[in-house]
Amino acid sequence: MPKDKSDLLQGTLDMLILRALEPGPSHGFGVSVIIRRISGDVLQVEQGSLYPALYRLEAEGWVRSEWGVSDNNRKAKFYELTVAGRRQLAVETESWERLSCAINLVLGHA
Repeated sequence: MPKDKSDLLQGTLDMLILRALEPGPSHGFGVSVIIRRISGDVLQVEQGSLYPALYRLEAEGWVRSEWGVSDNNRKAKFYELTVAGRRQLAVETESWERLSCAINLVLGHA
């Protein structure tokens, strides 16, 4: 039975969030919009997964946050990549590329 939504592989959410923050700071809802837009509306990150991941990334030192005002004039917490977060994004991107190449080889799409 086909799925309507694409489930994220375990461990890819951190990489997607870091990638969404690469161009600059964003609030949580903005991060989910960026991921959905970049993926062509295929990937949707629910709040119940997004915010715990953002808190975890902040605890790791890969993002930092500060309160600000959103475009619609509401108080929001904005997240941005740290230097360590940029390094982690590079590590996770390289790992993902190796994994996806290996999967393509197994599927015969080299």
